[in-house]
Amino acid sequence: MNHALPADVTEALDAVLGPDNAVHAALRAQIPHLTVRTRCTCGCGSAYFQLDTETVERAPTGPGTAIAAEARFVMEDGTCPGEVLVFVQDGHLSWLEVCTWSDDTEVSLATTLHRLRPVR
Repeated sequence: MNHALPADVTEALDAVLGPDNAVHAALRAQIPHLTVRTRCTCGCGSAYFQLDTETVERAPTGPGTAIAAEARFVMEDGTCPGEVLVFVQDGHLSWLEVCTWSDDTEVSLATTLHRLRPVR
């Protein structure tokens, strides 16, 4: 079942995909055409997209699956317990993943949004 793009996913894509990068600009143009196919059930906020690839232009990322953008989330104490990754498949937005590098840190997309620092 596909669902409209939730606000937290839209905000995360906006924060991670920089407007001054040609690949990111092409991927931003795909956002209005995205829906969420499913979300991770653990509560992290990862989202898997559905996109009609025939109706949007492919971003210049090359063939296959790749990480198109990443942002680390930085806590108040300066530690960086994880990141948000944007994956593409054959130049099309495919999924957004929220991950931690520690079993001691519980995260969700909503709690990381104001802490995102894009890796450029």
